[in-house]
Amino acid sequence: MRSNSKAVPTRALVGQNVSLLAGSTVKLSTTDLNNLMQALDIDVIALTELLVPHGHRVEMGMIDAPGIHYNLSGVGRISINGGPTMPLSPHLLIIVPPNTPFTIEVDGGSGPPKLISRDCWTRQDGILRVAVPNEQPEIVQICGFFNASFGQSVRLFGELREPVIEQFEPADKIDLKLREAMDELLQQEVGVGAMTASLLKQIVVSLVRRSLRSSQRWTERFSILADRQVTRAFADMVARPGAAHSVQSLAHSAGLSRSAFMARFSDIFGQSPMVILRDLRMRQAAIDLTTTTMSIDVVAHNAGYESRSSFVRAFRKAYGRDPSDYRRMAKEGKAEG
Repeated sequence: MRSNSKAVPTRALVGQNVSLLAGSTVKLSTTDLNNLMQALDIDVIALTELLVPHGHRVEMGMIDAPGIHYNLSGVGRISINGGPTMPLSPHLLIIVPPNTPFTIEVDGGSGPPKLISRDCWTRQDGILRVAVPNEQPEIVQICGFFNASFGQSVRLFGELREPVIEQFEPADKIDLKLREAMDELLQQEVGVGAMTASLLKQIVVSLVRRSLRSSQRWTERFSILADRQVTRAFADMVARPGAAHSVQSLAHSAGLSRSAFMARFSDIFGQSPMVILRDLRMRQAAIDLTTTTMSIDVVAHNAGYESRSSFVRAFRKAYGRDPSDYRRMAKEGKAEG
């Protein structure tokens, strides 16, 4: 379920993984992370509820999106991508990378855990429920599959290769947010996409906050967050897409020479700073078109364009239609999300 009216073209997304050297003292600033979290778009793909009784296991295939897996109750084991099993306990949260299968199993009975067949899988209003009839579940887990992106070409978790694991407590209320997201999908009221996206974003922000308090920040596993200097410039682009940015000004913000900034930015994002900036500007324009009554000229100016014709060409290339048509279709509920 799409949470906003932006189209995400199939393009090369974030570049390669960056491995920090052991003992690295590189840390992201709170201001940079705050700017990035504020501008982060969440696109909810699906929600799944897993109820696994004693003596059973469930095997889930690959989904082209990262997944937040929150263990509401019960104990068992999970194996991710065929790897060794790890224990599951209440309020354990795992972010599973995109296209990564996993298996959850609970001991009990004689012999190995029995596979829950597809006959026990039911779907209603975007929620997949896996449960064995007439069996009391031991493991109760909610899984939210989503994309988290900046603009149209930068996905925060798109490059994640290893799971992120955090132990939360009942007071963190992660379970309530996921339950509320499921209720939203079931009720299918006006604004369901925005509500479910907002709830999952709150969980992502909670994870980032937890990372800031940890001695080993999982946020710095991502290439777009691992290089503090480039991240500073990118955060400025995200926070002020309509500003008069140039490669030189962004390099200055990063504290790098122009050539070093271009090389490091391109290595991380797989595209040049100006291409990423254009995507961020189009995102800002799409938001203005769908949430305000600004004229096209003002929308163009806010997106950093002095020429209306240049803006219209760029917008048409990004979204496949003119800004005025995009606004009209959004009002009619037909704009692609």
